[in-house]
Amino acid sequence: MWQMIMALLFLAEIAGFAYLASRIYRFGFVKRISNGNKKTGIAVCLAILLLLFSGAWLFMGYMNAVICILHVVAFYLIFDGIFWLAGKMKKKKIKPYYAGIAAVFFSVCYLTAGWYLAHDVQQTSYTVETEKAAGSLRILLFSDSHIGTTFDGEGFLTYVNEMQENHPDVVVITGDFVDDDTSKEDMVAACSALGTLKTTYGVYYAFGNHDKGYYGAAYRGYDGDDLIAELEKNQVIVLQDESRLIDDRFYIIGRQDLSEEAGPGGERAAMDKLTGQLDMDKFIIVLDHQPCDYENQIKAGVDLVLSGHTHGGQLFPLGFISRLVSENEKIYGYEKRENTNFIVTSGISDWAIRFKTGCKSEYVVIDIKGN
Repeated sequence: MWQMIMALLFLAEIAGFAYLASRIYRFGFVKRISNGNKKTGIAVCLAILLLLFSGAWLFMGYMNAVICILHVVAFYLIFDGIFWLAGKMKKKKIKPYYAGIAAVFFSVCYLTAGWYLAHDVQQTSYTVETEKAAGSLRILLFSDSHIGTTFDGEGFLTYVNEMQENHPDVVVITGDFVDDDTSKEDMVAACSALGTLKTTYGVYYAFGNHDKGYYGAAYRGYDGDDLIAELEKNQVIVLQDESRLIDDRFYIIGRQDLSEEAGPGGERAAMDKLTGQLDMDKFIIVLDHQPCDYENQIKAGVDLVLSGHTHGGQLFPLGFISRLVSENEKIYGYEKRENTNFIVTSGISDWAIRFKTGCKSEYVVIDIKGN
């Protein structure tokens, strides 16, 4: 699916460049520079676009530069239509560069808001009730920190301090703590930040698809085992298809990520195997990075499944599209199916894209209310 998305994104980028070049060509200064020569004019338009795109690439990376270009194209199409319709209604031709000015202005405002939503981490709270004898339990969940994207290892400590103010009984991390481009220095600093957390029952961690690194240890200077060692050095309990009984009243199960099944000989344990030896009268919490195994989790009789991975849809309208075509069961938020509660967080940070126009960055506080 990702290959298809990237291919479509590349085609959209090419089409966007062509469209913007045709629009810039309508500006008077282009005709003056090119002396009315069409080929020269098109070359001038492409040079302007490439200069702007290169600057955005250098400032915020290739993917974010593409996102900026595509938003300008989208707004240009909208305002082209608006001004064309307005001209028809007034029976007067509106100057073509008005649409361009409006498109750039709204793109800047819209993406500035998206930048803010990606970098401003908020708290989201849920209450989950159960008839099981779980008592009261406060869980703090975060996912998809992708350290080094919107904050580095040192900056992560600021959010750890904020999370600590909620006095959680337990902290759970549902994967993609680090990214393929997270430096070893940032990884170590972020793990050290986790070591400052003070909880009743500890900090628990399950892997995401990026944590072990897609490109090997040489690419970023460490591998999944190095990450585990650093986490455990800071009292973080790493669960890989394992469960822990805590205070004789609730379990935490940490699943291997679904991406393990994609590798040669890779696999992860099925839900019924993970719950087969558990006392089902106790409250069962599952950490599963990708929200894509709901049916089996319901059949297994678990009480609460916590996930991330989707980034809440990230950009409008991708959330709506994802609901139609994605393999994920849910993109964002809380849902209860039969006796199983599901929560998917949009993540505390981002992957390569540093804008969020369809959601917010967050950590999650979950209060369990049991008998």
